[in-house]
This record gives sequence, C-alpha cells and structure tokens, in this order.
Amino acid sequence: MKREIKIGNAQAFWGDSPDAAALLLQQQPDLDYITLDYLSEVSLSIMAIQREKDPEAGYAKDFVAVIASLIPAWKAGSRVKIITNAGGLDPQRCADACAKVLAAAGIPRKRIGVVTGDDVLGAIRGQPTEKHFHNMDSGDSVVTVLKDLVTANAYLGAEPIVDALHKGADIVITGRTADPSLTVAPCVTEFGWAWDDYDRLAQATLAGHLIECGTQATGGISTEWLQIADPAAIGFPFVEMSADGGFVLTKPDAAGGVVDRNTVREQLLYELGDPEAYISPDLVMSVLDVTLEEAGPNRIAVKGAKGRAPTPYLKVSATYRDGFRSEGSLIIVGQDVREKAQRTGEVIATKMREAGLEPERIVVECLGTGDVVPGIVEKPNHAFGECVMRVAIADHRPEVLEYFTHLIAPLVTAGAPGTTGYTTGRPHVRPIFGFWPCLIPREQVKIGIS
Repeated sequence: MKREIKIGNAQAFWGDSPDAAALLLQQQPDLDYITLDYLSEVSLSIMAIQREKDPEAGYAKDFVAVIASLIPAWKAGSRVKIITNAGGLDPQRCADACAKVLAAAGIPRKRIGVVTGDDVLGAIRGQPTEKHFHNMDSGDSVVTVLKDLVTANAYLGAEPIVDALHKGADIVITGRTADPSLTVAPCVTEFGWAWDDYDRLAQATLAGHLIECGTQATGGISTEWLQIADPAAIGFPFVEMSADGGFVLTKPDAAGGVVDRNTVREQLLYELGDPEAYISPDLVMSVLDVTLEEAGPNRIAVKGAKGRAPTPYLKVSATYRDGFRSEGSLIIVGQDVREKAQRTGEVIATKMREAGLEPERIVVECLGTGDVVPGIVEKPNHAFGECVMRVAIADHRPEVLEYFTHLIAPLVTAGAPGTTGYTTGRPHVRPIFGFWPCLIPREQVKIGIS
C-alpha cells in the first residue's frame, strides 16, 4: 500500500487544451495518475448531435489524440495511468480507437478498462410515470418529453473505476461519471480505503472537486487574474494525496499560474451548492470544517472535509429534442448604439410576425451595453460607442428558422447607420437538445466493466 500518490488533471471540459496531458507529464514526470474530464452537462447533447450524423461519433475523439501524445512518455518508462469520462455515449468505441493508436505505436500492452451501464434511457422509457424521473428543476413529468428523449445517463461513482484498476487497467474510459469520482478511484485503489470510510472519501472527493476544472485551480478566471504570473503558460494542477486523506494542492514548478488560498477558495466554492451536503455518487460531503494552509510556494494543504453515506439515488443527465435554433449578429458603431441595436432587433421581429412566422422564442441582445449580465452591471450611457446586436430564435418549425436566416444580411444597407460586421455569412440552423435532470434508484443501474 502506498503512503502517497500524485494525481493530476489535464482536461476541464471537452475542448480544453489538447496538449495539456503531455505537457503536465513532461513538467511533473512522477505523476501516478492523470484524470481528464470531458463531460459538462451539455456535452452529451453535443455528442448526441454528432452521433446522429455519424453513429461512430458518440465519444470525445479528441481524447484519442491525447493518448497518442502520451506515447513518447510511456515509451520512455512513465507508468502514469489515465482515467477519463471521454467515452461519452460510446466508451467501447473510444477504447477501440485508443487501442488502435497504441498498437500502431508498438505498445499494445497498455490495458484499457471500459466502464458502461450509465445509459438508463431504457429504464426511463419503461417506467416514465415514476416520480424520480420528474425534472429536478421544474417538477414536470418526463412523460411530457418522452417521445423526444435522445439520451439519459446516470452519474456513476468511483467503484467501477476501482474494479477496472484492480483488474490491471492502465487506462480507464467511462461514460457519464461524477467529476470528483475520477480522483476518488485511484485513492481507494492505492490506499485500500473501505467504501464506508466516509471522511477519507470526502477528502478525495474534495481533491477531485478542486482539480476537476483544470487551470481554474491555478489562477484561471480568478478575480485576481490580472496579477497571475505568466498566464500564457498557466499550468494544470495536481494533488499529493496521503493515505490518511490529507492532501496538498499544487502545480508543476515550471508551469505558469499560481496556487494560493485565493485560487483554491474560489474553486472550492465553484458549483458547490449546499456546503454541508455536496452530493456525489460516492457519499454526501460537508466542507464546513475545511481548512486551507500555506505549505510552501504554490502549495496549499487541505484538510477537514467530512462525509456520510450516499443517497439511494443517482442523478441522471437526460437530453431531448427541443426544436431548432439560429442566431445572427451585426456590429453597430456610432451615436445611440443601444437604441439602434434594439430597433434593429425589432425590425427582424416585425418582419417575422408579418410573415406569419413569429418564433416561439426570441432574444435580442445589445452586447457591450450590459445585456450579458442584465441587472448586475449598470448599463453604460455613452453618446458614442459600439455594440454587437445579437438576435437568437428558437422554434420547432424549420420554416421559421429558414426565414430568419435571410433577414440579417439586408440590414447592412437597410439598417441603422454604422451597421457593419456581417462577415460570417448567413446564420446556420441547428437542432436544440434540451437538458432534463432527474434521479434513478441505484439498483436500476446495471454497471458493466471490461
């Protein structure tokens, strides 16, 4: 049993820096594990759109390139293990693609573990009237969107990842898995913790929460970002995890950015919800007694997370078809830009209404005048300025969207003086996949490990 392990994170979301994993390992070659988090709440919606076009595109293909980038380190003797939820809607195809890359590079001995079972679409379709399938935000019954459901995936915990690691996996690929569980799994594996050792599991969960968003823990989007050193080379974080559950959050010495009490406190509170009841598949965590202590330059020691037994349910992220959307924008420069932008949006809305194609939803924004955060930032009152007029519509009727796409360009000559910026061509029409959060009893989720 190890007394300490080092776990880094090199992906905060699908679309994050593709060379982060290789660079992190180059800067910190003694890492035992690297986690990569690809799945935000909307990610599976995007994968569902991809899969509609290509049945083999239900996972984050970027991850295959990440595996390829790590091959030189593995050939040089690195024993780092990889844990990721990049499998998305199709973990097995993701694993197969990675296996081909490894075999072609002459290192076929890397064992890839695959965790499945998060797909619970069949369970919802089979019992749609069950109360736990009601929308967690609105309380609506899933029956209202049942015919339009596309995906439904439960957030799995660390246990199946641990099973895969015990079977010898060097790379573990999952579908929907709770973000902190990617970090909990190596701790349980290496330290032999019991599943009811809740305080240690809470510490590992907190460690996972702190590193899951990558560079947010090292100064990214910090309120003191302007004072962050070398933001162009901002580094990804890692934790030095001890067998007793204590850990130090830090970053490679050669990397830019900073790890201090401020960056860690900000990430601690990020998406936290109830600080006494942070619910994950592995446990319910309280951070009310957490302490952060300086343990050296760019080193914060974290202690005090407490845990208790998990709930009998798992959260489900479901998606459903919700019509189509399109958006267009123009730049308006000169006097009274806000008024001009608002009137430009009214012209579009009027034309659609007169054509009998009024959209179900329409929003007109004057970006640069306070509309991004309405009611929070006071709207500037400039007699002369510039703004971006953005109009977005949504509707279940394709013909409404198609008509809208022809209304932006004419405003370059028919709109307000100072109108410019029509450089991206006619707006595109895209499908909308709505988000449906709900719950499912744990016993209804049948997990597979291969």
